[in-house]
Amino acid sequence: MTLSPFRIAVPQRDLDDLAARLANTRWPDEIDGVGWGLGTPLGYLQDLVEYWRLRYDWRAHEERLNGFPGFMTNIDGANVHFLHARSPEPEAMPLVLTHGWPGSIVEFLDVAGPLSDPRAYGGDPEDAFHIVVPSLPGFGFSGPTTEANWGADRIADAWPVLMSRLGYERFGLHGGDWGAIVSRAVGVRCPERVIGVHLTMLPSAAPEFQATKPQTLAYGLTDSPAGRLGWLVEKFKSFSDSRDVPEEAIDRDDLLTNAMLYWLTGTANSSSRIYAAQGGAWGEEPPKSTVPTGIAVFPKDTGRPIRRLTERTDNIVHWSTPGRGGHFPGLEVPDLLIADLRTFFCPLRNPRVL
Repeated sequence: MTLSPFRIAVPQRDLDDLAARLANTRWPDEIDGVGWGLGTPLGYLQDLVEYWRLRYDWRAHEERLNGFPGFMTNIDGANVHFLHARSPEPEAMPLVLTHGWPGSIVEFLDVAGPLSDPRAYGGDPEDAFHIVVPSLPGFGFSGPTTEANWGADRIADAWPVLMSRLGYERFGLHGGDWGAIVSRAVGVRCPERVIGVHLTMLPSAAPEFQATKPQTLAYGLTDSPAGRLGWLVEKFKSFSDSRDVPEEAIDRDDLLTNAMLYWLTGTANSSSRIYAAQGGAWGEEPPKSTVPTGIAVFPKDTGRPIRRLTERTDNIVHWSTPGRGGHFPGLEVPDLLIADLRTFFCPLRNPRVL
């Protein structure tokens, strides 16, 4: 039950190894004129890798990550890393923000401050949250995991344990991608402790290649930082509100900091195993949820929920359609995500409702 302070301090030798690997990248060929049609374009990735090697400052972003108190705890045999931005407001609501793949805790760095301390950002202190941002088991500093069955349900059983250790009896949840699947599962499996669940998608997506043979994919992604980056940025381009390059929607340094959390921790493989752990549940109608649920449908998100289907399985009390943003609203449109979270949870703060 120990909660140990955890400060990120990557050894310089790891950064030197990364720089050497980037400098010695073996590049593939490319057919002229295909753009993003067959995947990440060669010229784009070469430029991004050169920026990563020569101009990106990991130490600055390491400090940014350390700007929120970090901790490590062991739950059900897995080390779980999390950030904890406790609000100065005594009546703040506990809220778990859970990322997905190919994301990380970087998704919530721009929203954790305004959500936990709205007064400092010109907001209403009554909107304050105690923010908990865990890395999914197998991802980033919560990995690698040593067992193959860390799927959404097992993670959903871990989050209430984490919140109990922090002294929070009842709490809200938010997530997109795997974060949405996990957050919703907490509400299904532990409804008496959940104030409300705010989601940007529902668990109905088809599996990726990672769901079938993640070990095969892992060799290239673990050995080549350029390969790791090419795999990630193609997804950010495809899933975000961008047209030509992912940086139209997401800051270039955020893309690289996200990639660094996979690379430095060697979690290309263990993060992919979450897909295999889902087993035969892909495409099945999810179990019914009774907890108050809010849905934000961002226009460029690939996993946009359909309301008439959602209302068959979920207790929908809030439905919004922000005008901008895609699969990564915390990175793309943090202001819109913050506003929607405040709107959804505002009526649930009333003690008569709780």
